Amino acid sequence: MTRTLLITGATAGFGRATVERFASAGWRVVACGRRADRLQALVDAYGPERLHPAAFDIRDADAMDAALDALPEGFRDIDVLVNNAGLALGTAPAQRADLMQWRQMIDTNITALATLTHRLLPTLIARRGAILNVSSIAANWPYPGGNVYGGTKAFVTQFSLGLRSDLHGTGVRVTSIEPGMAETEFTLVRTGGDQAASDALYAGAHPITPADIAETLWWVANLPPHLNVNRLEVMPVSQSLAGFQIHREA
Repeated sequence: MTRTLLITGATAGFGRATVERFASAGWRVVACGRRADRLQALVDAYGPERLHPAAFDIRDADAMDAALDALPEGFRDIDVLVNNAGLALGTAPAQRADLMQWRQMIDTNITALATLTHRLLPTLIARRGAILNVSSIAANWPYPGGNVYGGTKAFVTQFSLGLRSDLHGTGVRVTSIEPGMAETEFTLVRTGGDQAASDALYAGAHPITPADIAETLWWVANLPPHLNVNRLEVMPVSQSLAGFQIHREA
């Protein structure tokens, strides 16, 4: 039986790699993202029988509803939801942060994720499916400048655990995937397109790749239905926990 994946943030990074991993293995994929041209490139690669593009801004609930209502018959039975869309904006400490950037992170990383999950819960329960939420190690380990981004990812992790509890007895599996340093468009977006900052962050670090997370999501999605991975924290070998910062008086 062909299974169906719906994934947000499908046009780059973890999302695109995950689309490629699942579609190449024969799954039907609903690929959601803002950039219609990149979604069309995925359709061109895998064909409309395998991949359905859903172009909308994840923060627009009406557009989300319209896209879900317009799913072709063969793509309506969602077996696995991957809530991947998310972003970090800015690196300033809270006292110098841009409030609009905070709101955009909350709207994208929290509100949109919760809205889509709520909309698809009846289908996922009927299919005894799975919800895979892409969180971050920032949910658990704070760092300077992480403020609201870390807070949004803490929500994703806790929301995942709450869903797991609420869905007890339904057969629906819920997993929070919590990556560490990964080389995607993440830092470019966070810094407003500063390629030098992105290159400096990842230089020599052998960070997580999009393919690594796609393979992790593939593994979790294909576990036997009686197994649930509650939380999965993944770091590159080069990254480990840092010491506490200390401020010293002069």
